[in-house]
Amino acid sequence: MAQRSRSKRPRGLYHREGRGWYADFRRYAKVGGRLEALIPEGDTRATDNARLARELYDARLAQLGQAARDGALRGRTQRRPLAEYVSYHLEQKARAGKVGRQWIAAAEMMLRRAVTQFGGGAYLDAISVAEVQAWLNALAEGRHTEGRSLSAGSQRHHLNALSNVFRRAMSEEVVPPGYNPAASLLEKPSGAGRRESKYLEVPDAALLLEAARTLGPNREGGPRTSCGYIYPLLATFLLTGGRESEVLGLEVGDISFDRGVVTFRPNEWRRLKTPKSHRTVPLWPQLAEILQPYVDQRVIDRGGTLLFPNAAGVMLTDWRKVLDRVAERAGWTKGEIRSKRFRHTYCAARLQTLDAGAPVGPYTVARELGHGSVGMVEKVYSHLGTQRHRSAVVEYRAAQHATSLGDRLVALGGENATQTLPGPAEPTA
Repeated sequence: MAQRSRSKRPRGLYHREGRGWYADFRRYAKVGGRLEALIPEGDTRATDNARLARELYDARLAQLGQAARDGALRGRTQRRPLAEYVSYHLEQKARAGKVGRQWIAAAEMMLRRAVTQFGGGAYLDAISVAEVQAWLNALAEGRHTEGRSLSAGSQRHHLNALSNVFRRAMSEEVVPPGYNPAASLLEKPSGAGRRESKYLEVPDAALLLEAARTLGPNREGGPRTSCGYIYPLLATFLLTGGRESEVLGLEVGDISFDRGVVTFRPNEWRRLKTPKSHRTVPLWPQLAEILQPYVDQRVIDRGGTLLFPNAAGVMLTDWRKVLDRVAERAGWTKGEIRSKRFRHTYCAARLQTLDAGAPVGPYTVARELGHGSVGMVEKVYSHLGTQRHRSAVVEYRAAQHATSLGDRLVALGGENATQTLPGPAEPTA
């Protein structure tokens, strides 16, 4: 059998007598295809050479085909403006339920600054790496932030928020695969590196807790009930290691005095950070002493399910003012003590406890903090204090540290400074 000749002439390639070879690319009209003369580079007329015409045809066909594919991926018929897509992105994030309201609010603020920089009508596929760098420079100079220059760490958070928008756009084929100018920056801003987080030594935590116990009513016109919950709330933070939303969203049923445990689980008030965050932690004796009378009185006074409801009966969201009052009584400055420090304090104190006479295992502590491995405990939450306090339980009793606290404890005016602390006073209605 004779060897087959080269493949048949492709559709759309034809020869005009005396005028050379032409091609019909009108099926690619959306990306510039038309009736075209196949003119070799450097010439002004269509070629008469059939082999060269085929090569020119194939090259042009590949070019138009790629342009058509790019156009489809970029959504040329439905290009998305930045402002519109940012709103859509945040709606999808909220609907997925994997991030909380605080995350959504923070991302919205950062992306609003991006919209201000690039313009709300700017298309996603038109934002370049250079423009993203200019945005970061503007943030560093205080533009879009009322003159407040943002640190490298804050700039990185903004960059990550924008990158997350482009990741969604890629997944929905609004931009081509890999089109992410935020992620394409070669030199990304970064913070000064991880520093050891602040925490409280056991005597300091005991002093803070005693300051809460002896805190009087608000004499500045606020409701007396603003002080009623602070002692049990502060004790719950220090004696469970829970995250802020986890503790503020606890329900009465999460406290089991019979079983001696506190359970962190998702509910209608808040989600948990990860699946591993669903856990039980010991209800330490000191916490049981503080919570038992509080829970009994709270149920009588208000009812409902939340352990620490606000005046409207819903989840408490901001307790910084009363926390500042407690901290200032104990010698700290306003704004110096915040709830994240209590989680670190619990971990440091828990690692000093004994389990059947031996030091407690780091994995046990990790699970009580809601982590699946000891990595975060070893790298972030563990602290080697200067005042070791070995005990079978986690507790912060000022009487045990009266000598080291000295005048700081006396300054609180508590006559019980050298005695075991009594239970909390009945909360005020």
